[in-house]
Amino acid sequence: MVKRKLAALEKVEADLPNLQNKIKRDPASYENDFLHQYMQYENQRIIFVQSPSAATDSGLVSFRELIEFVAHVSDCYKEHTKDFSSHLIELLSLYHAQLESQLREKIVGSLMLLRKKEIITSITLLQCLFPILTTTPSKTFRALLFQKILSDLRSANTPTINHRLNRTLQTDLHNLVTSDKSSPKALWAVKITREMWKRQLWTDAKAVEIMKECALAEEEKVIVGGVRFFLGGDKEREELEDESSDEERIDMGKLKHQIGVNKKSKKAGRKLEKAAAIVKRKEKKKNQPHMLNFSALHLLHDPQSFAEDLFSRHLQNTRSKLNLEQKLQVLQLVSRLIGLHKLTVISFYSYFLKYLTPRQPSVTSFLASLAQATHNLVPPDVLEPLLQKIANEFISEAAAGEVAAAGLNAIREICVRQPLAMNETLLQDLVMYRKSKDKGVMMAAKGLMGLYRQVGAEMLKKRDRGKDASLNLKSGDQIQHRYGAEVAGEIEGLDLLEKWKEEERRNKGLEEGEEDDEEDWAAWNIEEDDSDDSGGWINVESDDEINISDSEDERTPKKPKLDENKENEQEKRDKNKPNLAMTRILTPADLAKLQELRTTASVSSLMKGHKSHHQAQQTNAQRHVDDPLTAAEIEGLASLSQGKATRAQKMALLQQQKDEREEHKSKAARKKERKAEQGKSTTNKEKARKKNFMMTLGKARKKGKMSLVEQRKVLKAGENQQRGKKAR
Repeated sequence: MVKRKLAALEKVEADLPNLQNKIKRDPASYENDFLHQYMQYENQRIIFVQSPSAATDSGLVSFRELIEFVAHVSDCYKEHTKDFSSHLIELLSLYHAQLESQLREKIVGSLMLLRKKEIITSITLLQCLFPILTTTPSKTFRALLFQKILSDLRSANTPTINHRLNRTLQTDLHNLVTSDKSSPKALWAVKITREMWKRQLWTDAKAVEIMKECALAEEEKVIVGGVRFFLGGDKEREELEDESSDEERIDMGKLKHQIGVNKKSKKAGRKLEKAAAIVKRKEKKKNQPHMLNFSALHLLHDPQSFAEDLFSRHLQNTRSKLNLEQKLQVLQLVSRLIGLHKLTVISFYSYFLKYLTPRQPSVTSFLASLAQATHNLVPPDVLEPLLQKIANEFISEAAAGEVAAAGLNAIREICVRQPLAMNETLLQDLVMYRKSKDKGVMMAAKGLMGLYRQVGAEMLKKRDRGKDASLNLKSGDQIQHRYGAEVAGEIEGLDLLEKWKEEERRNKGLEEGEEDDEEDWAAWNIEEDDSDDSGGWINVESDDEINISDSEDERTPKKPKLDENKENEQEKRDKNKPNLAMTRILTPADLAKLQELRTTASVSSLMKGHKSHHQAQQTNAQRHVDDPLTAAEIEGLASLSQGKATRAQKMALLQQQKDEREEHKSKAARKKERKAEQGKSTTNKEKARKKNFMMTLGKARKKGKMSLVEQRKVLKAGENQQRGKKAR
């Protein structure tokens, strides 16, 4: 009897796929067959609900097949299956812990199919799956639900952003985090929000607010997840972006022509390629944050209170459960918030005092965080004790090279952001280390000296100021930094465009330049304003130059009067010299040329190898505001002075250099290797090169005593040999 039932059941299961295909082709003809199977499904469901634990294996198999069958054809009989989705949601919500794993997965798959057929909405599906995700004890089922939720969110936001769905889920996630800050369930809010942010489906402040609450939670994993989102979420988003966005390519031929690179020099060519790649990456990063793709740190509603709460809860709190590595991540986040938004948290700087010692684990991370939290609105008297502590602990004649280099680099990074924190006595003492035999210490000290040549040359001794800084001090052109002063913003590279236009005007004449501008605007169908007075400004400048030259041609006045005239003229130029953006409207052609000049100037500066160190210091000073300062940048060249390498490290380095040499061998060397591999012998000329000197001495003496007739015979024999080769 049991065998007969099993056979009948197997026959029904085998017929379901065929019936499913027939129904999809002609639903009206097979409606009775569908109703018969749907009645079987209803009976199985009622039996299962009455006693879920008493279900047999054969009954579960039949129930799974019927659920899948009804889900596939439910769109053909919407009137009969209007309660089918609610039945599945009820089964999954009430009995997910008791359901057999395959049946559970089948119900989830059927719900996803109903969502795809638009029988249920995404909100209905997520309101069913998300509560189960946070409560089910099954690890595999959690992974399945997480995958299905993300898949549905991506599909719902693919054509257009589904704002209603996103707001609903974001509200649920926010409530999940804030309802119980000690619960580990909030980790799912971290995972979902981070994944949606990485795929640029959630880019609003609501997602950032969820991660902010996660970072302020009490559960360790939730805290770390929230902190890591702010530290690395934007980087993950950039890495996931399609590389096809690089539509603007650098014209290498034009760069070679403009820079004057010798095409025959492979080294210069490789240098140019490398420089162009660096410029390309910088341009991409500079253009990355646009108005529809803000960084998470910029979307914070109240960064001041967020930084204060992070500092008080996780760093100052002695009962915090975070270990050193986790505290370092929180410290890095607080420092980035303070540096980016120029916040004022005075107690934050005194927190570093007990950690600024070479014996502290991960001390370079503490130094990097301190430098990152420095900005021009931090009071200098708050930073002076920290600089003095770093100098006393790290920089001395008895300190190891890598320790002193790290200390000097940290002081330089702090002073780049707040030059007023340094005092004259300490600066002159630190600059003396530029004569150190350790390369890392020497370069770090020179970097500090180069910085203050630009921002505070008066604090250096005369012999350390350099030519440009001394002249600027003498003429009064040295920039005087004041506490709280902000530098006015300007268009990068505008001086290059102005210089280029000046050269073009000298070559073509002023009137031709104006006609070119009119043509540029006409090409873009933009009407030019007739009141453009850029030519007037240029005439004034040319008049000034003529006046100066005329005054020089006259009789030589007294020296004090000449110096006074020059100083007045310099002040007049500085005050009255107009900016190109102030005197005219930049055309699209001007903007295109400006981008080209920027690229050329950047590549040219990178091509100058002898100024690479000074350029590195300028690059650090002009680092993008969103870029973090890492411990590796504080360490600098410390790796060069970490002691002798082991034999294995030396052998690995030699092998690496050998492999690199193999790639750049000449044609003659490759030909010689091929002949050796084939077992061919070398020529007599090649063998003669390898002979011992004493073996060739007799022949050399004999060659020196040859008469003119003998020399003529040898030369003639050589000519005949060459002719024979040509004839063959």
